[in-house]
Amino acid sequence: MKLLSVGGTRPQFVKMAIMSKAIEEFNQYASSPIDHRLLHTGQHRDPGMSDIFFSELGMPKPQVLRNTPAHTPGLQTAIMLAGIEAEMISWKPDAVIAYGDTNSTIASALAAAKLHIPLIHLEAGLRSFNRVMQEEINRIVTDQVSDLLLCPTHAAVEQLRLEGLGDRAVFVGDIMLDAVEQFGNLHREAATLRDLPVKNGGYALVTLHRAEMTDDSAKLSSILSAFRQIDIPIVFPMHPRLRNRLAQSDSSVFLGSHVHVVEPVGYLEMLALQRNARFVMTDSGGLQKEAYFTGVPCLTLREETEWRETLHGGWNMLVGSDREPIIQAANALVHNGPSAEPRNLDLFGGGLARKRSVDQIVEMVRAA
Repeated sequence: MKLLSVGGTRPQFVKMAIMSKAIEEFNQYASSPIDHRLLHTGQHRDPGMSDIFFSELGMPKPQVLRNTPAHTPGLQTAIMLAGIEAEMISWKPDAVIAYGDTNSTIASALAAAKLHIPLIHLEAGLRSFNRVMQEEINRIVTDQVSDLLLCPTHAAVEQLRLEGLGDRAVFVGDIMLDAVEQFGNLHREAATLRDLPVKNGGYALVTLHRAEMTDDSAKLSSILSAFRQIDIPIVFPMHPRLRNRLAQSDSSVFLGSHVHVVEPVGYLEMLALQRNARFVMTDSGGLQKEAYFTGVPCLTLREETEWRETLHGGWNMLVGSDREPIIQAANALVHNGPSAEPRNLDLFGGGLARKRSVDQIVEMVRAA
């Protein structure tokens, strides 16, 4: 059985690493092992956003598409689609795994669907119900053309049932919980903090990367101005998209002297930064979940979330992009601490998603 995994962004590389390990475990006992190939679309090419993930997570070396850089989502998707299609025609996989909700996801989904190759969407059924987000369109289209929908939550299964896709949907759990449990103890101390005047538990961790935030001057200004009024040091691994936006500004003045901008970090370092933070502020779906998994409060800088389970018990709070709600919620966490109920990791599959996913994929391909 030939199985092709396609991805091009940081979260996808982590999911691909976990699936690679799960397939290796399956192959140890299988009479017919899986030949698993990784295809890197090149969506994230910066070494801090790409290479470090493959080296630190012990992943097989991927085939990398040599794409021309694109400056619009449509052109980026089209270029990747052409490259992915060529790889599929050449290698002839029995099935393709598309991960998450990026432009790499929809490009791989369309390529597989047009070539009539069975398609698995891992992390299917998520909805923010905000079609301004590029990711929302990517999710919806990918789910529609997939043959097997591997869902991280029961709510995702129910959403697909409401959309008429219930016969393809299976609850397996969230593979990112598997990743946190497998890799979370490998890097307990955050090296990033060694050169910063902050202590464990005495800082907020911030990430900001979505186009609807970084490309909207009013929202971006409101969020960044809020950071200046938060009563705790902030550690801010800055995404290249945002760094480019701020290139013409003095970020230390713009953000405040207590905001420590650092380069993007690898997955293990980010987990360590999360575990040691007082709280997290982010527009990332993945970071919302990881904060929940690691027991760290999260303020989501959006009006909605595709991970509604993280809102249960007060672990995650939607604060949007307006300045005052961000300041009030953040300073409440600084001075009063969280008032959160016990977490329920069974909502996300209890760490068994990778095995369930491989079992479902093998069953589908054998039945095809």
